[in-house]
Amino acid sequence: MGRYGVIDLGSNTIRLVVFQVEESSGGARPWRSFEALVDESQVAGLSAYVREGSLAAAGVERAVAALRDELALARKLGCARTQVFATAVLRNCSNREEAVAAIEERIGCAVDVLSGEEEARLGFVGATLDEPIEEGVLVDIGGGSTELTAIEAGRGALSLSIPQGCVSAYAQFVSMILPEPEEVRTIREAFEAHLEAAGVARSLKAETLYGIGGGVRAAAKMRCAMAGAGAAADSLGVAEVDEVLALLAADRSAFAHLAVKAAPDRLHALVPGCVMLRSLMGALGARTMRFCRYGLREGYLVERMLG
Repeated sequence: MGRYGVIDLGSNTIRLVVFQVEESSGGARPWRSFEALVDESQVAGLSAYVREGSLAAAGVERAVAALRDELALARKLGCARTQVFATAVLRNCSNREEAVAAIEERIGCAVDVLSGEEEARLGFVGATLDEPIEEGVLVDIGGGSTELTAIEAGRGALSLSIPQGCVSAYAQFVSMILPEPEEVRTIREAFEAHLEAAGVARSLKAETLYGIGGGVRAAAKMRCAMAGAGAAADSLGVAEVDEVLALLAADRSAFAHLAVKAAPDRLHALVPGCVMLRSLMGALGARTMRFCRYGLREGYLVERMLG
C-alpha cells in the first residue's frame, strides 16, 4: 500500500511519523502490517503562544513553519498520503476556527482537530494494536490535556478528557524551568480539582493503568536515569513516581542534571507530568502503570487513513 505520513500537531511538539504499510492479501482489513520508518519532531512549544485562551499570530507562524518542514519531508520520502491532526492546543483555544483556517491556507493541507473523546478513542485503538487490554484505564498525559479511557472486557467503556496537560500546567503555574515546591502543590491541586470536577474517582478505578504518549514516558525515562546506566522500564509503580518527586524535593541540582540527560525535549514538562501521574494513580487506586508500544498516531493511521 505504500508510505503514509501522520503529523501530530501537539502543544509541545509537532511530530511526523512515516509508516510503511503492507497490503493485506484478504480478510476484513485492507492492510496487513505497518512499520515506522521515520519519526521526526520539532519542539514548537505552541502552548507558550496561547494568551488569554487565544493562540497568538506568532504561534500560528510557528506552527506553519514546522508543518511546512514536515510536509516537505513527507513528500521527499514518497508518502502517498499525509494527514495532519491537532489536539488540545488548537481544540481548546478561543480562536480555534480562525487559527485553523490560517494554518490550513498557509500549508495547503487540512488540519483535523480531534475532540477529547476522539483523541481518547484513537489512543485506545493504537494501544490495543500490539496486544489486547482486558481491564484497566488507558492514560495519555498530553501537552494540553489528559485523556482517560476505562477498559472493560477488552473494550473502551468510558472516555474522559481532563483540560490540563503537562505543558499547559507548566505554562500556567511555573515561573522558571523546574517548579518550586509551592508551584508543585499548585499543579497538584489544580489537577486534582479537574479530576474531582470530572468525577474520576467515582467513575474510574483500576489497579493497573496503561500509558501512552510522551508525558508518561518522560517520567519513566527519568526513573531509569536515576537507576543508572542500562536501566529500562516497561512499567512504573507508585513508589517509583514518588522517588522521582522526592529527588526534586531533596536535591534540585541533581534532579536537573539527570533530567537534561533523560528527557531534554521535555525538561519543562517533566515535573508537571510526574505530579499529575501521581495524583491520577492515587485517585484511581492504581499501583502500576504499564507502557503500550503504540498510541494515538498509530490509532489515527489505522482508523482515519487505512480504515
